[in-house]
Amino acid sequence: MTTQTAETSLPPRRLWRSTAAVILGFFTCAILSLGTDQILHLLKVYPPWGEPMWDPGLNALALAYRCVYTVVAGYLTARLAPRNPMCHVWVLAFIGLLMAVAGVIATSGLALGPRWYPIALAVTSVPFVWLGGVLHSMGAKD
Repeated sequence: MTTQTAETSLPPRRLWRSTAAVILGFFTCAILSLGTDQILHLLKVYPPWGEPMWDPGLNALALAYRCVYTVVAGYLTARLAPRNPMCHVWVLAFIGLLMAVAGVIATSGLALGPRWYPIALAVTSVPFVWLGGVLHSMGAKD
């Protein structure tokens, strides 16, 4: 007589795929953002690295493409998730929020640019990651 036990944890392969989905989403957003920053610095749209950027239009530009990349990150995370894509999206959103709040704290008191910019990054992080997950779920086949 054999007894069957219910498996309550993810098999190791799914755990690694889940972790990879979130990490790839995070690094996709970071690499796209920093890559675009670098291009705009090279084109002299932005001031040289290390100099403050006070122009509200340039900060709005940076916020705009970061929001787009955040949606892409949420979509990618949902797409790569082995199951429960929105759960993975929420994990990414929480990590992004923590990193953005850390950025607000770390730049507090530094004259790097307008104060609203890092705060806006923190405020927009969760809704735009979520939007990426929703866009994936709208296109996903059941």
